[in-house]
Amino acid sequence: MKHLIVHGDPGIRKDAIINYDDTEQVCFSIQRQGDYHGPEEVQLWCVIGTEDERETFDKREYVPHWLDVDTIDADALDVVKGKGDMAV
Repeated sequence: MKHLIVHGDPGIRKDAIINYDDTEQVCFSIQRQGDYHGPEEVQLWCVIGTEDERETFDKREYVPHWLDVDTIDADALDVVKGKGDMAV
């Protein structure tokens, strides 16, 4: 699992599936930052991981502060299943 900060809004919400680090990753949680005060464009702060890590996330068997943090622009993010989309 890791934190992923997305600069911009690629149209993903909770449980979206993205290709990141050549692996399909699930967005377990997403916090939208900067709508009212903050940077010029919104940032999505996501906790991502593989489907195998879902139980660990659901049971909170990890320390959020110890997760690695990566950043990416919304244009560079490869979205497999976004908000309300059916899996491709």
